[in-house]
Amino acid sequence: MKQGEITPGLSSTDYPFHQHTDFYYLCGFNEPDSALVLEKDDSSRGYKMTMFVAPKNANIEMWEGARTGLDAAKELFGTDEAVDANLFRYRIVDMASRYENVYFDYPTPSIFMPMEIAKKLHSRPVSKSLISSLKGLFSTNAKPPASAFAFSSNRYSQSTKRTSDSDAMTATKGLSPLIQELRVVKSAAEIKIMRQAGEISGKAFIETMKFTDPSRLEHQIYAKFDYECRMRGSQMMAYVPVVAGGSNALTMHYVNNDQPLHDGDLILMDAGGELNAYASDITRTWPVNGKFTEAQKDLYEVVLHANKECIKLCTEESGMSLNQIHDVSMRLTKEGLSRLGIKALPHDVDRRLYPHHVGHYLGMDVHDTGDISRSRVLKEGMVITIEPGLYIPRDSAYPEKYQGIGIRIEDNVIGKSAPYVLSVTAPKEVVDIEYCCASSKE
Repeated sequence: MKQGEITPGLSSTDYPFHQHTDFYYLCGFNEPDSALVLEKDDSSRGYKMTMFVAPKNANIEMWEGARTGLDAAKELFGTDEAVDANLFRYRIVDMASRYENVYFDYPTPSIFMPMEIAKKLHSRPVSKSLISSLKGLFSTNAKPPASAFAFSSNRYSQSTKRTSDSDAMTATKGLSPLIQELRVVKSAAEIKIMRQAGEISGKAFIETMKFTDPSRLEHQIYAKFDYECRMRGSQMMAYVPVVAGGSNALTMHYVNNDQPLHDGDLILMDAGGELNAYASDITRTWPVNGKFTEAQKDLYEVVLHANKECIKLCTEESGMSLNQIHDVSMRLTKEGLSRLGIKALPHDVDRRLYPHHVGHYLGMDVHDTGDISRSRVLKEGMVITIEPGLYIPRDSAYPEKYQGIGIRIEDNVIGKSAPYVLSVTAPKEVVDIEYCCASSKE
């Protein structure tokens, strides 16, 4: 499914609601059909906050559940003004027309909002076209998106006189890049939640390893992990897990999760629970029958060594970026393959055997703050993943005993003076994994 497309399914089926993460980060409001407007002013805190929310409605709430409503929105979320969401399409146009700078994000390009139109909407500066665009986006039948708007530099406070709408130049700028700069470094409160999410998911991995045997199906492994996360407090999966037995692990984003497991294979599971809007993202690989073969162990130790050495670099003092750590992981992987006698062509490793990046930022989104470059030097408080992998195709260019094996080991790490691993609860040493798997059979 492409970004912006309508979710397929039965029209009468309700899907679990998941709030837009930028919006949730700013105000913590977790209901649909809502919007937040921040207007720069001369008050002590420097801005006015207006929330547009669905009003109380006894009939609708009988079917869909309680709403916060206008009064409680002011009381609980500290907004200066709470407005009926049905008035959003009128108020937003008036608000935007008063300011020289408007920060907001247009809808995601989709079949209803083609890329070329989205690009035109983002062009700046504009005059009447901004107001016309807003009127078009939020027409008489439109509900407000879960989004945020920020306005600055009230034009009426300037010495120049506004003579007509055509003279009123409004610069539109993306809001998400500014919010991502705030989100990329986590607060102590955020780190506490992410530590809990990592611990929950790590314990779920332990129980799932114990549950695994050759009689299981991939979707049963998925179900076991989901159950263990939810029973420990996770509200949902942070993303659709990868539960890949045997050579299914050669597909990076394998999410069918519907095949039987086989004795002698490995299973790769990339999964994590979400806790209070924050994601965990962990990958472990273990033997279906509880015991690594020598060939499996050889490859596993190459990936594990790269994982552990790269984690050591996740500090502010190292002065390294994710891209630089990726280069280190690539070098370590090539050295490990060489020790095993696996001869790879110059670009085989990065194109076939280890084709993905070593990591990404992690937070409210699994791939968090996507506009922040991975070439940025790591700072204390950034949470990242470290996830080297090896995927040996069924190709005569590689030793037969290694063919069809896919391994990834992914941890969640906070960059501090010493790296702090949020996913430490999930076993990854060979001896610990085998002990964990064996404990279910005693």
